[in-house]
Amino acid sequence: MTTLREIKKIGFIGFGIMGRSMAGHILAKGHELHVFNRTRAKTEDLLARGAVWHDGPGDIAAECDVVFTIVGFPQDVEEIYLGPGGLVEQACSGTVLVDMTTSSPSLARRIAEAGASKGVAVLDAPVSGGEIGARNAKLSIMVGGDVAVVEHIKPLLSLMGENIVRQGEVGAGQHTKMANQIAIACNMLAVCESLSYAKQAGLDPKLVLKSIGAGAASSFLLVNLGPRMLDGDFAPGFYVRHFIKDMSIALAEAERMKLDLPGLARAKLLYERLAASGHADDGTQALFRLYDGAFG
Repeated sequence: MTTLREIKKIGFIGFGIMGRSMAGHILAKGHELHVFNRTRAKTEDLLARGAVWHDGPGDIAAECDVVFTIVGFPQDVEEIYLGPGGLVEQACSGTVLVDMTTSSPSLARRIAEAGASKGVAVLDAPVSGGEIGARNAKLSIMVGGDVAVVEHIKPLLSLMGENIVRQGEVGAGQHTKMANQIAIACNMLAVCESLSYAKQAGLDPKLVLKSIGAGAASSFLLVNLGPRMLDGDFAPGFYVRHFIKDMSIALAEAERMKLDLPGLARAKLLYERLAASGHADDGTQALFRLYDGAFG
């Protein structure tokens, strides 16, 4: 394997709900941080704290030793990594590129192959934990790639998350994130149906949460998003539109493996209905709107 560069300059691309906090943790530890985002305004607070702006992904890759990305969709990942003047083309030998977007396992492998031809190491490291996990540096980070490369950048990953697990070779991180999203999708249905049942039965659903949230039915979604559902708080910690993207990837991978996932398929249909009703930018807990009769 190509000798990895000493980590002096770190690049970060993608400043959505999670990226802003994740990059902020790196900067807060005194690292030299270089940033790019399609909307520069989202980086202004970091620039005011000393981050360095670049006009494109390739400019960052040409200067930095490690570059992290967390963008919206697989097509965005493909463009910034494999497009003309992109990360792979401009990165120097020994650079590490780390995609933390939830994306396609096959795309992760394709990027890694392109990087390897230039002596550039590529990892896929999607995350779970949403806005709260990103803000509190408590994300779960699922990593695919070479063991030595993972260990090389693990101190940086530790600034963003607590549960960092190498799952296997490139693509394994994305497959693990698919398993994560499948569990969330089916659990979200269960939480919505449980609380809808409680309301229809004439119970106080918040009181019900006190009981079932401490028993065998307890889950992160029930305990943390259940109260928000009942309060009508659908502010995004993770967007509905991004969740639909994740479920689409998971179903495509399942079809390729000849695996039937009826629970996931049902969840995707309901979320698509939710998005079509104008709630694509709500948080995923907004699925409760369908069950609560908030719209027809």
